[in-house]
Amino acid sequence: MAVDRAARRTAGAGALFIAAVGLPAPSLAAGADLPSWGFGSHMHNVAAAAIFGGLVAFATIVALLYLSERSRWTRREREQAAALDALSGAHDRAEMLLAAERQIIVTWDGRSEAVVEGDVGLAFDGARPASGSARRILAFGSWLVPADAEAVEAAVEALRVRGTSFRATLRSQSGGSIEAQGQAVAGRVLLRLRETTEDRRQISELRETLEDARRGLSALAGLLDAIPQPVWRRNREGSLAWVNTAYVAAVEATTREGAIQDGIELLDRPAREMIAREDAQRRPAGPRPALRLSAVVAGGRRILDVTETALEGGRVGIAVDVSELESVRADLQRQMDANVRTLDQLPTAVAMFDAGQRLIFHNAAYRQLWDLDQGFLDARPLDGEILDHLRAARKLEEHADFRSWKQGVLAAYRSAEANPAWWYLPDGRTLRVLAEPNPQGGLTYLFDDVSDRMKLESQYNALMRVQAETLDTLKEPVAVFGADGRLTFANRAFAAAWRLDHESLEARPHVEAVIEACRVLAPADEPWLDIRDAVVGLESRTAIACKLEMVDGTVLDCTAQPLPEGATLITLIDVTASVNVERALTEKNDALEKAAQLRDTFVHHVSYELRSPLTNIIGFTQLLGDETVGALNARQREYSDHIMRSSGALLVIINDILDLASIDAGSLELQRETVDVQATIEAALLGIEDRLAESDLSLVLDVPDDIGSVFVDGKRVRQILFNLMSNAVGFSSAGQSITVQARRTAGDLVLSVRDRGRGMPPEIAAHVFDRFESHTLGTRHRGVGLGLSIVRSFVELHGGRVSLDSRPGAGTCVSCTFPIVQPASHTARGAESEATEEAAE
Repeated sequence: MAVDRAARRTAGAGALFIAAVGLPAPSLAAGADLPSWGFGSHMHNVAAAAIFGGLVAFATIVALLYLSERSRWTRREREQAAALDALSGAHDRAEMLLAAERQIIVTWDGRSEAVVEGDVGLAFDGARPASGSARRILAFGSWLVPADAEAVEAAVEALRVRGTSFRATLRSQSGGSIEAQGQAVAGRVLLRLRETTEDRRQISELRETLEDARRGLSALAGLLDAIPQPVWRRNREGSLAWVNTAYVAAVEATTREGAIQDGIELLDRPAREMIAREDAQRRPAGPRPALRLSAVVAGGRRILDVTETALEGGRVGIAVDVSELESVRADLQRQMDANVRTLDQLPTAVAMFDAGQRLIFHNAAYRQLWDLDQGFLDARPLDGEILDHLRAARKLEEHADFRSWKQGVLAAYRSAEANPAWWYLPDGRTLRVLAEPNPQGGLTYLFDDVSDRMKLESQYNALMRVQAETLDTLKEPVAVFGADGRLTFANRAFAAAWRLDHESLEARPHVEAVIEACRVLAPADEPWLDIRDAVVGLESRTAIACKLEMVDGTVLDCTAQPLPEGATLITLIDVTASVNVERALTEKNDALEKAAQLRDTFVHHVSYELRSPLTNIIGFTQLLGDETVGALNARQREYSDHIMRSSGALLVIINDILDLASIDAGSLELQRETVDVQATIEAALLGIEDRLAESDLSLVLDVPDDIGSVFVDGKRVRQILFNLMSNAVGFSSAGQSITVQARRTAGDLVLSVRDRGRGMPPEIAAHVFDRFESHTLGTRHRGVGLGLSIVRSFVELHGGRVSLDSRPGAGTCVSCTFPIVQPASHTARGAESEATEEAAE
């Protein structure tokens, strides 16, 4: 526009110049003709041409000036546009900076009115004022709390008057928080109001987040302390930075800080170097498998699965104790090996195939069943290949469509249940084949050769038919009841004995119905109750026997015998004749028992009656022998001695009879005490020394010095030994010896007396312990036959036993075995001690 104005000024100047010289203005239009003048006119034309040339030069100069001025103004216009763009960008950036936060900037230039920039609705809850916004904003009392309003008004006044900068945090009446900052910049006064409520909320949220993170880390630390596996964290240098309680216990440190400060490592150096090597060789994104290492944990060598992973700022690791897992795994492997060995010993052929139908296991019976090469089986052939191989070897039965049969066999891989089948081989064997699906896929074949079983079953069926025919021809009634209590078999004799028709027996009646039908002929209830309980009773099934008395006087001996699978066999035998004989024998036996009882009663009373006068005789004889009433001559003293010996022998017999009577009546009790075995034997020998000397017999004692003592009735043991030695003396000849032997074992004491006399034949030895059995065998021994009977009774009262070994010409040996019994007080103390020990345990 400035250039156009200059051009117009230049054109105006040229027009004024032409008008001044009085020339007509030339027409510069294209094709205009010049006027045709004369000489005078020629001069005039020359002057006009000169003037025209001057005008042209002037116009050229003016045009050049115009172009130069236009270029200058164009350059200035570009500079002004660039400055305007820069100012616009600066303005935009300032607007952007102002809009980046919720803030207001109030500026004063001298004493002029304040200018407001930014979010003018900040202090008014977002409502933008229409006019006078600076006045409304600077009216601090209308939107700030009074104390903050007064403080900021004073600070703004000091800023405008003296240029004193300030910074303060203000509280709005709506509860917000505003930061106020005042300062002087380039001759202007600037007040900046920025809302910090959101910042405080973000800071509060950040603090809460940090507190939650702290609590989470504390909970995580507590959780890591609660787990029983050692856990640790290393810093960048590889040193321990944190360990859990289990780690402290594993390395036997006193505290966590002590373990970290002392650098007590759970793993030894080779283990840590192995972990470092594995971590260096592992790809960054690859998995972190646990390393199985050995370490000392709490003083014991354990097997650990160690996992250590690199994290930002260090490494973390955990060690899981798998010692028990390794032990269980080893046990499982041993059990699997044992199972394999067991399967290899089974007569049943076993073959296992995986999901791909390949052979993975077979036992020796499988290879022997099909006579397969071990190399062929080790190559893990397919199930179909094995079938083809067996067919080619003609070991399978011929099928019209072998392919369809083979597909049917292999279809078991898709079945969910076991598929039994029967294979009939060309060599006459019969196999029961069971295809059992495996949980992981595949099949387990069990080939059971049932040829012998089928043959035995056929033989069993034939035998059962023979037995049925045999039982049907028996004269004794026989019936068999099943586990359900129903009649399964009854022979013809059973039906005839109880008058049952064939149709009712074929209907398999229950035992209750059979009993009701039979009770007409045998009305007694008790035997039938026993028979019913034997057939259908819930208690333990045992054999029973009872008698059935029929109305015609016939007596049947009934036996109920349990059979396998809950069956019961009932057999009936006619015992009428034997019952009659038994009744006669019973009556005779009762009469004999009464006679024996009368005899024992008589002997008992007579013995008591004889004992009193005999005691008087012995007493008076002792008085005579002591010559208290006067001196005796030799003949009288001899008679007195004979009376004493005879009275003593008679007293012994009477005492033996009384002891036997007491034993029979059950009133004789042992007076047990702890007695020395050797002293007891020697005491018994004192009463037999005179007889040994008279008979010229020698005595041999075979008693160990450490024989010890036993808890027995000492008086009865001495009586036993006296009777045995008296019996040995009576059957020995002059010059022979008698051996008394004592032996002690862990639980018994054995006392034996052996003589070298004539011995006894077996028929006599069998009755020597019976009462009143006396056999002289050609010797001078006389007795009533009570000595050995007394011996046996006393030994049996002690809970022992008596044995006799006698052979003609070799002598006789009587052995008495006494069980070693602990005293009651000792037993009680032992029981109390055991109870105390159990309570202590």
